[in-house]
Amino acid sequence: MLVYEATKSEFLEDVFHDELTNNIINNFQSKVGSVNKAEVRSWDNSMQYMYRVLMDPDIPKNSGVAIEYRIPYSSKRVDFLITGKSKQQETVVVVELKQWDKVEKVDGKEAIVKTAFRHGLVETTHPSYQAWSYASLIKDYNATVQQDNIDLYPCAYLHNYIVNTPTDPLTDNVYNYYIEQAPVFTKGDAKKLRDFIKTYIKHGDNKETLYKIEKGKIRPSKSLQDSLSSMLKGNDEFIMIDEQKVVYEEALRLADEAQRTNTKQVLVVEGGPGTGKSVLAINLLVELTKKSLVAQYVTKNSAPRNIYATKLKKDFRKTHIDNLFKGSGSYVDAPTDEFDVLIVDEAHRLNEKSGMFQNLGENQVKELINAAKLTIFFIDEHQRVTLKDVGSIDLIEKFTKENSGAIHKLELLSQFRCNGSDGYLAWIDDVLQIRETANAESIGRDYDFRVFDDPNELLDEIRQLNEDKNKARMLAGYCWEWPKETRTKTDVPDIVIPDKNFGLSWNLDNTQTWAIDDQSVNEAGCIHTSQGLEFDYAGVIIGDDLIYRDGKVQTDYTQRAKSDRSLFGIKKLMKEKPEEAAKAADDIIRNTYRTLLTRGQKGCYVYCTDKELADYLMGRMERVVEYDAGEFFGGNVRIAEEGGKYKG
Repeated sequence: MLVYEATKSEFLEDVFHDELTNNIINNFQSKVGSVNKAEVRSWDNSMQYMYRVLMDPDIPKNSGVAIEYRIPYSSKRVDFLITGKSKQQETVVVVELKQWDKVEKVDGKEAIVKTAFRHGLVETTHPSYQAWSYASLIKDYNATVQQDNIDLYPCAYLHNYIVNTPTDPLTDNVYNYYIEQAPVFTKGDAKKLRDFIKTYIKHGDNKETLYKIEKGKIRPSKSLQDSLSSMLKGNDEFIMIDEQKVVYEEALRLADEAQRTNTKQVLVVEGGPGTGKSVLAINLLVELTKKSLVAQYVTKNSAPRNIYATKLKKDFRKTHIDNLFKGSGSYVDAPTDEFDVLIVDEAHRLNEKSGMFQNLGENQVKELINAAKLTIFFIDEHQRVTLKDVGSIDLIEKFTKENSGAIHKLELLSQFRCNGSDGYLAWIDDVLQIRETANAESIGRDYDFRVFDDPNELLDEIRQLNEDKNKARMLAGYCWEWPKETRTKTDVPDIVIPDKNFGLSWNLDNTQTWAIDDQSVNEAGCIHTSQGLEFDYAGVIIGDDLIYRDGKVQTDYTQRAKSDRSLFGIKKLMKEKPEEAAKAADDIIRNTYRTLLTRGQKGCYVYCTDKELADYLMGRMERVVEYDAGEFFGGNVRIAEEGGKYKG
């Protein structure tokens, strides 16, 4: 998606007549969402500099110019593209623009610098690394760029930055590798940047290359479970960008510091759904193991571990897999610092006690910190979905202090799920009334969200979408019993909606591999079989535990199935501490649906058993359509009127 596109001459005209920023703002609002003032200021400032650079008559007038190109499957946008031809070869110059005027070198971390943001000096990726990584992602995911052999040449332009000495931190030798991949230009380097552009763009293309990039076929996104074997063999399957790279380098530094100084280190990494927590965790597992450190990947939820084991069994011995991937209850009796690094994914799902009967150990958070020199917790407190989920940042801080450890905190923000739509994630939080967000009326154009008034049609749609790659699944809230006596009877439906003549079974005896089995599309998964995994499309049946009354989204824990252990103990807690119990039950139900509604990479389709909730969702979708002035009709968000009812 391009926010702005023009020929070079049209771009120069827009800047000269002070129309460019307004054009960008209008396009941004219709295609992406709301614009913040900082972005407007940066466009205003940076485009004046690019205007001066492109004033060179030797840069063809009919070269293509694009501003704010969103990289497929991510929330990241490339600042500036210039397209044309070098002889007959189509070329693109990728320019990462920075307002920075100060940089500090960071020793011991690859491609990391410090620069001033709102809250002081902050570690971030070197501009050359950022430009190189963005160009690499475009090459990875845009099939047309690959098939047509379109060449990409990245660079960075820090037009406010003055290089004072030959040993300036921005151009220090430690960054040479990435500066060679993507040269960095600073204040006074307009001519050098011009020469760089002219080296690769000798003829104009009348925006044809921009059209190919914008309309080009996008390769299927990589999934962690499909790429895992290659990653463990040392192959780079996922390019880390921005804060992912910052977290990765900090984790490696802390692992070294823990070894060198014999001090206990704890790193807390916050990140919402789809921010790359699991990918980063596996990347760290691979790199730390290569460094001959004893590292393990830990998660309480068995579903991801079972999928990983199944995917890996062709290439690795079972003992090797078992030594890398562990359940969170494995450290009850572990000696202090037995492991160099424990990487804890889905840390919000940690329990207090371990064992089948929840009678072993004291606290899993405490045991994990005790067992490793460095413990890395990837956490999203809005994904705690049972009463037994105790993983929290406060608890991690408490036990770090008790172990005389040093705690460090970082955050992941970039969105790699829901087609990279930050807007959809914020919109879901707002819709479920988990938190008010600034994104109440937009979900981003590239995400497919629909509300169905018939669960049979929803199931049919998911089945069709599954035919291609087996990556569409049905999910449901835990409002229907899961009886043991019918576990092997595929013709006995569990999720029954009588007035719609609908019946569907929970996943049967294939709980461990339901997410990848061929026939799983004919069964529904619950929170326990889907959390920590992702699909291309998710069809979600919302049960009577989530309703809409009196202008509010409300929860009703009494509608949960008795076989669901998520709220086990809630009745007792209601008698002892009613306010605390009501808040806990409400959070768990909302968090459960937040998690289910964010499993789809490309789209999420919903059916609500509560008619008022369905009408509320329809109303929210109408606001989305109205906000985007009809941009969505016939596109990714479909609401078609039939007989007075709205339907997906």
